[in-house]
Amino acid sequence: MNLTTAKDTLKKYFGYDSFRPLQAEVIQRIYDNKDVILLMPTGGGKSICFQIPAVTMEGTCVVVSPLISLMKDQVEALRANGIKAAFINSSLTYKEQQEVENDLYHGRLDLVYTSPEKMASRDFFPLLKSAKISFFAIDEAHCISSWGHDFRPEYRQLRFLKKTFPDKPIIAVTATADKLTRKDIAVQLEISDQQMFIASFDRPNLSLEVRPGRKRIEQILEFIVERPNQSGIIYCLAKKTTENICGKLLENGIKADFYHAGLDSNQRSKVQEDFINDRTPIICATIAFGMGIDKSNVRWIIHYNLPKNIESYYQEIGRAGRDGADAATLLFYSGGDLMMLRDFIQQNDSKYREIHSAKLDRMYQYATSLICRRKILLNYFNETNFENCGNCDICNNPPKYLDGTVIAQKALSAVARLKEQVASGVVVDVLRGSKSYGILSKGYDKIKTYGAGKDIRQQDWFFYLEQLVNQGLFEIAYDDYNKVKLTEASKAVLFGQQKIQLVQAEMVEKRKKEEAEKADAKRRKTSVRQRVRDELFEHLRKLRLTLSREKGIPPYIVFSDATLEEMAAERPSTEADMFKISGVGEVKMQEYGHDFLRAIQSFLLEKKDQGVSVKGATYLETFRYYQQGYGVEEIASTRELSPNTIMSHFAYLYEKGENIDIKKFVNKEEIRKIAEVIGHLDEPFKLKEIFDALNEELNYGQIRLALSYLENRKYVRKDNVIDT
Repeated sequence: MNLTTAKDTLKKYFGYDSFRPLQAEVIQRIYDNKDVILLMPTGGGKSICFQIPAVTMEGTCVVVSPLISLMKDQVEALRANGIKAAFINSSLTYKEQQEVENDLYHGRLDLVYTSPEKMASRDFFPLLKSAKISFFAIDEAHCISSWGHDFRPEYRQLRFLKKTFPDKPIIAVTATADKLTRKDIAVQLEISDQQMFIASFDRPNLSLEVRPGRKRIEQILEFIVERPNQSGIIYCLAKKTTENICGKLLENGIKADFYHAGLDSNQRSKVQEDFINDRTPIICATIAFGMGIDKSNVRWIIHYNLPKNIESYYQEIGRAGRDGADAATLLFYSGGDLMMLRDFIQQNDSKYREIHSAKLDRMYQYATSLICRRKILLNYFNETNFENCGNCDICNNPPKYLDGTVIAQKALSAVARLKEQVASGVVVDVLRGSKSYGILSKGYDKIKTYGAGKDIRQQDWFFYLEQLVNQGLFEIAYDDYNKVKLTEASKAVLFGQQKIQLVQAEMVEKRKKEEAEKADAKRRKTSVRQRVRDELFEHLRKLRLTLSREKGIPPYIVFSDATLEEMAAERPSTEADMFKISGVGEVKMQEYGHDFLRAIQSFLLEKKDQGVSVKGATYLETFRYYQQGYGVEEIASTRELSPNTIMSHFAYLYEKGENIDIKKFVNKEEIRKIAEVIGHLDEPFKLKEIFDALNEELNYGQIRLALSYLENRKYVRKDNVIDT
């Protein structure tokens, strides 16, 4: 199997022309029968990495997935693309399960999704052994690890796969996992020959904003009003809070619902189904909501409370903008949130209390930090990044910075000379020249950097160290008494190859002021082109909703928001144009493509009738008259245009694949004459030269039509004989 086949399959079934970063390499490794651990952010295309090999390899790929709803969504989407997929879980009747198992046994499926519990059950094991399995894919693989933020014991049983099927590759995929979790996944699955692929965690389409938790409801209402008709999730820590916020939204005429573990399973299923199918645009939920949703058109996420760690936060905001289109995130925080989460850790996390407390502290540092939000997130996941993103609240309203290179070098040098064996408090004491017993008794006063930072206040040093951690120059070993460790990025700064900016310490107590201009900027006048584009998107979104309800599937499975946005921008007018739109494959084109083409054409013509100048509409108006049987002169007269212009429209439409009968306007002999003439001319052909060479026998419109005809036929001139 080769990547050419994989790329053809990508276009045929998924409608994309090329792979995203790392996808091709991961697919090739599966083709080479080798194991893979893949870390790729939500929306980065993890599923493609095992779905393409599943379609192209012999046998069935068995996918382990944690939630019934997630299996259902993914199988629905695969079937909509023409791929043979099914799931086995408790939602099936006995007869339905037997049918799927029979299809698996006889090799009639490309993929089958099931739960970790089913995988390890005795009744399923004989079927696995007898079926032709191509490889195993483990989704949400962070659930395997005790360090992971959603530890699920049943996943541990999957270690039997490598022992029982040593010749079948395993791909374990997850969206968020720190260094500890990555290591634990490999250990728990007992795959020693794995290669770890870590995609960029950068989600540039997500805007990041953090606000103090004051007047949250008022701010949320304003946020939602600015984003009409958009799907979003409001995450809360408490069940009661989800109900209260939902009530406030409903009071203000905003359609919403709530979701938490206190609802019975039927209620939870209904809320989720209504959200997936765009019947309820906004859900107020605890973190129990979202993991099982593969909905690509979530346009925003709000955290009403501070999350418990950065992994959870990144996983949750990653549920917005999965289609790659712009999405917004907003996080509220308060000291009360911090205290509540600390109490929760003390009561429930005895074994991993210190680690979870340290992770919570990092989350709070993120919320209160005054450096680029994205930079903090990327460096947390060990992706070195020194650049500001330009798409977060800090970048949009930056504080005062200073050149912190020397400060950073002093701190880095101290950590290095302390052999990376102490926590941050000791580093600060050494830099400030503390004469405490703990420092002197260990001889730390003898190292070169002792007292090198005594001119900086203790609280300011902690502020600077926090920034250095967030910028990826240090990392905290949570499993080793919170010792401060150097990173690869440390060397460049330590040896003067990279400068570092730090927020001035006096900014610690200052928070950004609300800018009145911000609201004005959001409401600034848009161009006519942008308004038409936005209206066309909304027109297509409504069509998508209608078609999805007719088919009984979620709207985003018809086409994603990103695909609709591209249609609204490019305005495809032919089948060939539509195939150029990302996300339009063969099955989707046959099923929905022509409906969307007609919708685009009718919308543009309506705009044209309203007197709005819209690119492409003039050709469509000419085509509308042509379809009604009007001749060239009639169309020209009606539209108050010249006949040559109308003929040029016909040529354009013909080139775009529309059904224009060229020979109604220029006959076979005339086309032959034009072909003879251009056989003696250099490209690009000039209409004036051809017009003169024909002694003005044909007009410019006829020449233009003939050239389109010849170009379409790709005529070949051999021995002065031209087949037209």
